Order: sequence, then structure tokens, then C-alpha cells
Amino acid sequence: MDAVYTHGHHESVLRSHRWRTAANSAAYLLPHLKPHMKILDVGSGPGTITADLAALVPDGHVTASEVTADALDLAKAEVTARGLPNVDFAVADVHALAYPDDTFCVVHAHQVLQHVGDPVRALREMGRVTKPRGFVAARDSDYSAFTWWPRIPALDEWLALYQRVARGNGGEPDAGRRLLSWARQAGFEDVTATSSTWCFATPEDRAWWGGMWAERVLSSAMAEQALATGAATEADLRRISDGWREWAAAEDGWLSILHGEILCRVPEAAT
Repeated sequence: MDAVYTHGHHESVLRSHRWRTAANSAAYLLPHLKPHMKILDVGSGPGTITADLAALVPDGHVTASEVTADALDLAKAEVTARGLPNVDFAVADVHALAYPDDTFCVVHAHQVLQHVGDPVRALREMGRVTKPRGFVAARDSDYSAFTWWPRIPALDEWLALYQRVARGNGGEPDAGRRLLSWARQAGFEDVTATSSTWCFATPEDRAWWGGMWAERVLSSAMAEQALATGAATEADLRRISDGWREWAAAEDGWLSILHGEILCRVPEAAT
């Protein structure tokens, strides 16, 4: 079940993750939230989604979890900056959560299952700690479904490299299309499967997204892993970085990122 986190926590990565909000990353879940709910946010990252969820359940509570204390400190900083009183923090492994059965109203994971060693076991464990009639919610990107214009060969090279590194780390970069299957294997029967996208097409969006990836390709954990495993050379990474800058500079540059989503309703307890 062990897997290496492909992205790491370089500032270029956090710049991307801090852009995420409940509105742009968990819209499929929001209509089901009630002010009193108790939520577990698995893999909270820098805490922007966590904090948004906490604001939406003012009479409830959110637990932010991460696999290391250092990673959890990122969420703590965001929650503290917003002055939210209804959040606590826990170091936790989603494969083996240290909570009793039926603890939370909602267990949420954004861009997590693509990085874990056993996503089916993770979903089963998320369901175990969810109350009857509660929700397990997960959203993951699907790298093979990313599409962009103009067709720049270096970006095709980037995609192939990312998939190779991520799978070498024990993850599944095309998780989005598999979420429904994983949920079924985990035993969920009441599952709503949807999809949504992020789109980057304005000059400002291109400069931000393209510039971010141009830096990540050279400086993040992914770059270190690619070099260490021989998946790429420094010249390869520079060429891919330049490709991202070329895309960002294109007046007709457009990129869409597909995400799969699942909302699993936990059944009533057997009588």
C-alpha cells in the first residue's frame, strides 16, 4: 500500500494547490452539506478547501488529515489565518483511519486516491468511519484526458513523463475514470458519478498555469524523482519546461483538465 507522493511540497506545487477552493474543486458535494455536519478532509494539503468546508458547517466540525505532521502544518497555517474555530488536525493514513465506525457525516478526499497504494481499501475505510446516510466524496483528475492547444510536442512528453513517474511511485494518474469502479469494488451501491473540468484559457490563466508547471518540471519532487530513476535527463526537463512557457505565451493557448467525481451514500445500518 505504500506509495510515494509524486508532487511533493515545493512552493510551485503549493502555489497550484492553494488556488483550489470548495467552489472550484468540490462543487458536486456542496449542495449536500448542512451547517451541523462533522467532516473528515483526507489529504487536506494547504487547507484552502478544508477552510472553505469549515466555513460552510459553522455549527459542525472539520478534521483535516495528512500523512505527515509537516504536511499538516500547511493546513494549520491556512485555518489559523482565517480564524476558524471549528477545525482540528490529525496525522492519518487513509488505509487505516484511527476513528471508530460511524464517526463523520462526510469524508472528503480531493486529488488523493490517485496517489495512494490501495484506493479501494482507502474508500472502504472512508466508508467505515462515515455515519449511515452520510457521504464519501472523492474527486481526482485523469491525466490521459487532459487536452490542450496548440499541440506542443514537449507537452506530450510532459504527460508521458508524469504518468511514468506517478505509476513508478505506486499511484494511478488516470484515477478520475476509475473512481466509480473503485467505489463499486469497495462495496458502495448508492454512487453518483460525475465529472467536471478546470479550464485555463485567458492570458492570465496561461501565465499562471504554464509558469507554474515550467517551474515544477525543474524544481519539484517530480523532477527529482524523474532524474533519480532515469525517467528523464536534465536536458529533457529543460525542454519540457520551455514547452510550458511556449504554451503560456500562445495567444490561442487553451487547456482543460478533466476530473472524475464520486458521491457515495453510506447505507442505513442493518437491523
